[in-house]
Amino acid sequence: MIDPTSEVPRWRQAHAILTERIRSGVYSPGSRVPSVVALTEELSISTPTAQKALKQLREDGLTYTVPGLGSFVAGAEPPTT
Repeated sequence: MIDPTSEVPRWRQAHAILTERIRSGVYSPGSRVPSVVALTEELSISTPTAQKALKQLREDGLTYTVPGLGSFVAGAEPPTT
């Protein structure tokens, strides 16, 4: 969970949580990553914080986004609309 007393920014904490879930197989290749709204509720973080964490996952190559469908774990064919 997010530690509000930590000196580590909340978006980095959220990014670390999501990265661990991807690497451990909780979110498998091709599976949908929780939405910004779901992350704000689950992790008790703000919308911009969740957006920044998801953006960093994309920049790390761990996820990709399909407009209108959401973000998915990299390593599988993108879903078609």
